[in-house]
Amino acid sequence: MNPKYKALIFNFIGFAFIFLVFRLTMGYFLSFNRILMALVSAIAATILAPKFVAVQSPKVHKIFMKWIFIKGIREF
Repeated sequence: MNPKYKALIFNFIGFAFIFLVFRLTMGYFLSFNRILMALVSAIAATILAPKFVAVQSPKVHKIFMKWIFIKGIREF
């Protein structure tokens, strides 16, 4: 599989997991409008989800991850 597609899939999985956790938790404890809860969950997931990037050098393709809870950039 192409590293760009892997990075895209990892970004989606990270966003979706955090979005669902926030959305379901807010839906359980709070009684806001559904669209407002989805919007707040999307913003929180965008900020808190790890970011994956595929870097292509002449010989090697690598995937790097940056996350606000980890210092620096890590190779994935």
